[in-house]
Amino acid sequence: MRTERWGLAALLVVTIVWGTTFPAMKLLSGSLSALEIIWLRFVIASCVLLPLWRGIRRSEGRWGLLLGTLMFVAFWLQVEGLAHTSSNRNAFVTGLNVLVVPMLAMLVLGRRYGWRLWAACALALGGMFLMFFEDAPWNWGDTLTLASTLFYAIYILVLEEAARRTLASPLRATRMAAVQASVMLGFATLALLMQGGLSTLLHTAAALEAPAWMATLYLGLIASVIVVTLQAWGQQRVDAMRSAIIFGLEPVFAALTAWVLIGERMGTMAIGGATLIVAALIFSQWAPPIETPP
Repeated sequence: MRTERWGLAALLVVTIVWGTTFPAMKLLSGSLSALEIIWLRFVIASCVLLPLWRGIRRSEGRWGLLLGTLMFVAFWLQVEGLAHTSSNRNAFVTGLNVLVVPMLAMLVLGRRYGWRLWAACALALGGMFLMFFEDAPWNWGDTLTLASTLFYAIYILVLEEAARRTLASPLRATRMAAVQASVMLGFATLALLMQGGLSTLLHTAAALEAPAWMATLYLGLIASVIVVTLQAWGQQRVDAMRSAIIFGLEPVFAALTAWVLIGERMGTMAIGGATLIVAALIFSQWAPPIETPP
């Protein structure tokens, strides 16, 4: 139980940091494309994590390649969506993985969940609906973000499966983070080269002002190096369903950060929705263990 609590604490830190990344990415999306943001973010992370490639095991490389690929697609769709919608809405739609994760687990892995966890999902979904209801109608940016949510839900389940299959020789979170960062950088570099945009990016990056560079460094160091490592470590100790509910707090932290940093406001109904999401997180931790199929 103590190990699981440490895992929950790690995932809560991950969620808080994720929430703060939406305004940072929104700030950068005015000057850079989604691919350019990903490239700058993960060239920083890859340089920091490069020494960890020494002594990496084959299993860590294989799982890191798969997870890095899923993460790249999820990130690309999310940042593309952010260019067409507000940071609050982007965060709220991303938070739908609290429902997508158990649905995928049921359809693909044959899992069944107790009523308490489903009730927590319903609370979280209701909270996100209230937070979303006050804003404008659904748009293209929201659609891209929803596609990102699907890939990130797959990422969460694959990460749990990676931990389950390597119990005898657990995957080292720092090595996994190094592989994933390199995969993200590799895909972003390839895509930019195909578009002929790498040289343009270097000129654009040189012209970025200090706030934009601070946001880039924050995304590369804190939100990539530390968070990717913490998530891999935390999900070795917490099942995917509870992880998804904790990640459902992400739009709450995103909304608070967006209000402080870029002036995006929440009304009374949205605040009520945020309260429901917090209640869902608390209620989910009283749930019984997952029921596995016979």
